[in-house]
Amino acid sequence: MEDQAMYRSMFPRDIFAELDRLQREVQQAFEPEPNIRGFGRGGFPALNVGSTPQAVEVYAFVPGLAPDKIEVNLERGVLTIAGERTTDLPPREAKATVHINERFTGRFRRVVSLPDDIDPDGVSAEYRDGVLHISLKRQEAAQPRRIAIQ
Repeated sequence: MEDQAMYRSMFPRDIFAELDRLQREVQQAFEPEPNIRGFGRGGFPALNVGSTPQAVEVYAFVPGLAPDKIEVNLERGVLTIAGERTTDLPPREAKATVHINERFTGRFRRVVSLPDDIDPDGVSAEYRDGVLHISLKRQEAAQPRRIAIQ
């Protein structure tokens, strides 16, 4: 009886699930982990980009940053989000010891290539609770429409 209990603890029932778990752990050990700054996936600010038949929606997560510190530009089908986040740490001459500093500070720039059917006059940006939402409307001619059969 004791041998069966030891056998069960050494060899899990679903060996493939265990192998999958081990593979994920090994990958995480060698890849930078995603964190609040988003460096593990591409930089600061972290972005979500999606599209509908009517628009492309971009969400930039910029907590603690004032809207006037963010620059948004659209030129030749390329959306650029840039700015700078300053530090709240005490200056070096204060001789303070910082034990953990995980917040991104400094200049940032994110570039998103957009589809060719974006209407440059149909762009709006809204900032709320640390999230910048940019909506880029598609040109009317490019939107799908139903054709009536005669």
